[in-house]
Amino acid sequence: MAERVVTAPAPVASVERGWMRLPVAARIAVVYVIARLITTAFFLFAAALSGEGSRFGVAPSLPDLAIGWDAQWYWTVAVSGYPSQLPLADAGHVAENAWAFMPLYSFLSAGVGFFLGSWGAGAVVISLVSGYGACVVLHAMLRERIGAGAAMWAVVFFSCGPLAALFQVGYAETLFLFLLFLAILCVQQRRWGWLYLLVPAMGYTRPGILAFALFLGLYGIHRFLRRRREELPRRDVVHIVALGALATLVGFSWQWIAGAVTGNPGAYLATELAWRRNWLGGETGFVPVDGFAKAAGFWFTQWGLGPEMGYIFLFLLVVGVAAALLLLPQVKKLGVEVRLWSASYLVYLLLVFFPQSSVFRLLVPVSPLWGAFAVARSLPWRLGVLALALVGQWWWIYNMYALGNTYWQIP
Repeated sequence: MAERVVTAPAPVASVERGWMRLPVAARIAVVYVIARLITTAFFLFAAALSGEGSRFGVAPSLPDLAIGWDAQWYWTVAVSGYPSQLPLADAGHVAENAWAFMPLYSFLSAGVGFFLGSWGAGAVVISLVSGYGACVVLHAMLRERIGAGAAMWAVVFFSCGPLAALFQVGYAETLFLFLLFLAILCVQQRRWGWLYLLVPAMGYTRPGILAFALFLGLYGIHRFLRRRREELPRRDVVHIVALGALATLVGFSWQWIAGAVTGNPGAYLATELAWRRNWLGGETGFVPVDGFAKAAGFWFTQWGLGPEMGYIFLFLLVVGVAAALLLLPQVKKLGVEVRLWSASYLVYLLLVFFPQSSVFRLLVPVSPLWGAFAVARSLPWRLGVLALALVGQWWWIYNMYALGNTYWQIP
């Protein structure tokens, strides 16, 4: 018996052909615009639900939401610069201040905002444009690994994800993602020259460039171990070592700059620890991994489970994430560069971060892992992932912007 061929209805097939005739950048633009309209609707719903107990008050406007929370610190940097004398809290330790926020996004927003009438307008435009650029580069990063169709679905998940509000607020995340994705693409294609510009730009946009230095180190080791199967030219060795050194230098330079301006060599570290004291209280110093260990005990005690359960959970979490990066076939398909970057950044967070409500935002740099969710060709699976991403996005916007009035509702 001959196999029956099922064809799509003519109108559907015509739409599909028209869609595929569009340039990739145009298709991504359509996806991105639809995603931003959905996020805007979520913000409008959140504003309607915002009450007197919210940080934003009753019925805030979209611009009010866009320049809320940490956007105020970026605005402060643009308007007032950095303090030459560190502010002190009542207890005598260094208080929260602008040194925790890098300058590039702040000043670019001020430059664009000069023509648009306000810093906030410039900040949102840069976030929106950078977000679109990040989507285009993400597709380019993934299409050779998982195929063009799956790469487009990864873009859909990324642009509609739980933290998609960052594309439309005055935060430096999307500019950093655009620069980061370009940098990873350059490593994939071994276009080393551009990285000498991208590394300093990333380093002065938001913290994380030391993770990129670790990534380059691990990538260099990987290339060295594979040198019998894949040629390792001397040119590549020189660039990997030089760029790793540059990333390390840039990563520590902000600490040196803060120390030179304030006269306090520990100014930057003390500033970062000021946020941790809000959770733990008292004097805290920096010890690698100590933040995650203390957070595990703190949060599980808050939830009534005891610190021991927190430490067990942290151990299992680290082992589980490592196993996923090493063993999951969906992740392995993304390529060694994405896997090594993800591992490097997660190790960086484990070493320096105290997990609290902003942990979700700080995980955004591992967004290339959305490609692992897009590998499966099942349409129900992909639609299910998209639905969960949108539910997560609404949950995040509702809690951080409509409510925003308790210690765990800080983005």
